Amino acid sequence: MTDRDDITGRLTGAWRTITLSVMALAGAIVLALLVVTLAEVNNKRDRALASQRHSYDVMILARTVQGTIAHAEASLGRYVISGDQQLGQVYYDDWRRAKQAISRLAKLVRDNDVQLTHVATLQEAFRTRGDELALTALSTNYGKNSQALSRFYQARQSDALTRINDSLDGIITDERLLLEMRTTQARASVRRSTTIAKVLAVFGVLLVGGGITMGWIMVEALADRAIARAEAESERLRADELADAVARATEELRAQEARLRQVQKMEAVGQLTGGIAHDFNNMLAVVLNGVELAARHLPPGAGEAARHLEGARDGAERAAALTARLLAFARETAINPEPIAAATLFDGLSDLLTRALGDGMTLVLEDDSAGWCARVDRVQLENTLVNLAVNARDAMDGRGTLTIRAGHTIVSGGADPDRPGGEFVTLSVADTGCGIAPDVLDRVFEPFFTTKPLGKGTGLGLSQTFAFARQIGGEVTIASRVGEGTIVTLLLPRDRRGEATARPPAQPALLAPTIPATAARAILVVEDDARVLSSTMEALADLGHHPVACEDATQVGAVLATMERVDLILSDVLMPSLTGPEMIANLPLAFAQVPVLFVTGFAGEANGGIALGDHPVLRKPFTLAALDRAVAAAAARGDDPAPLAAE
Repeated sequence: MTDRDDITGRLTGAWRTITLSVMALAGAIVLALLVVTLAEVNNKRDRALASQRHSYDVMILARTVQGTIAHAEASLGRYVISGDQQLGQVYYDDWRRAKQAISRLAKLVRDNDVQLTHVATLQEAFRTRGDELALTALSTNYGKNSQALSRFYQARQSDALTRINDSLDGIITDERLLLEMRTTQARASVRRSTTIAKVLAVFGVLLVGGGITMGWIMVEALADRAIARAEAESERLRADELADAVARATEELRAQEARLRQVQKMEAVGQLTGGIAHDFNNMLAVVLNGVELAARHLPPGAGEAARHLEGARDGAERAAALTARLLAFARETAINPEPIAAATLFDGLSDLLTRALGDGMTLVLEDDSAGWCARVDRVQLENTLVNLAVNARDAMDGRGTLTIRAGHTIVSGGADPDRPGGEFVTLSVADTGCGIAPDVLDRVFEPFFTTKPLGKGTGLGLSQTFAFARQIGGEVTIASRVGEGTIVTLLLPRDRRGEATARPPAQPALLAPTIPATAARAILVVEDDARVLSSTMEALADLGHHPVACEDATQVGAVLATMERVDLILSDVLMPSLTGPEMIANLPLAFAQVPVLFVTGFAGEANGGIALGDHPVLRKPFTLAALDRAVAAAAARGDDPAPLAAE
């Protein structure tokens, strides 16, 4: 070998070495690029999956908000119709959960300006809708069901709910479009990366042969397996979320079913109580009329019989008072303001409080009111005091001393228009219980706020007390120290006119009061209960009138046609064939102007929404004196159409 050949061989070897080195370097570069490309594919796939999960979370949460708001409004509607406080609590809880879900939704879309705009609109509409529904809930809480129902239907026409739904639909639509765009981009990126990888793989095959080809195939298989595994995991997560949602919905459905059964049971109890009270009032009307008629016909010197009749009358009046409480329980007693002094209030309330508090409690009643009166509804005031007493008993765990003290005070007018000055009768309920912490004391009058365990209280007791006091122009205050007890004080506006016209205590010996003679009137009596009809006929006849009986409201026209004249129609309200107002509305034109006096054992809601117009109403049971006054006042309306107060 010559030097030239040697040099050529060396150059060839060097060239081969360089070529091999370049090929090895190229192979390493290709391998590195291949690894980087695969890593980028995996990263893009992971980002795409994360974007998909994020979009699904946003859409699911938006639907959750929409469903929760719809459920809350449905609960509020049932609360407005039924007045059930548990439904009000359901509305309050659902609305709070919807607010929390909207906050989570805002966090999820904080990196998307378009979605943030939708969320801002949603939050503003949600606050507006909450204010509208809060007025409806507050009206229901204060017992203004007609106003609450009107506001609820007005709220249904509000554009706030439309804006809420439009915002949620916009969020879902934009997120779906964003999901589709991201998916399309991810697929295009994966296809582009896959193409590059294939080119590199082909180039690698040319460089390193079949080994690199096999490696690429294995890598491709591993990548496909990873994608399939990620997709399977995503599907499993979605299936788990769906199962959890179904479980929660099933649990909520069961809870709603239980609440519905409780509401139906309470409605049935209320209807049953009202029906019993109605029948009992009819029987009491017969008893009282019979006792008074018997007393009016006692011969002189029959003192023993008079005492027995007085005892029967007293028992009937006590039964009438109990019936009034049953009607109040059934929400069938109309508001009836009257002047009430502390002495008479305590006399009628002591037995009820003693039974409500139990044997472990000591009840102390103190009257320092100096005879001042307040004009309030007796049933509302008694229920308020009973609620406060029961709260105090719970604070003392059923053992302790409860003091109810009546007093009087003069409050000077201040700058606060909600706290007017004047003379007030005070009723304070003081206990020796555990007291209320300062951070809780500021919230005790809030609706639905309670510190009692779930199912032990509605959180409406003190808020109803606050509403009652403000309704009559008064005030309620509360003072408490932890470990020393609590004092709740009602300030009721003084009624001087009621003090001046207050009747003296009834004398037990006066069984049959003297009834002034009145003009004899021809009266048509319409009553489906034969015993009540007979008793009323005898009472009217004893008062000097000329009653004519009619047991069937559909036959009133025929009976009127047989009467020479008619000065008054005295009718029951609820009868099997026709109600009293329906019967009056169907009278012949010749008798359309005859005065009407309705007699009923029901009041308020018990009439089932029956409109009595401006006709006077006499409540069962009634005394002869009350019947005589009601007949005279009703007959006088034929000449004077001005409305008169019912007995």
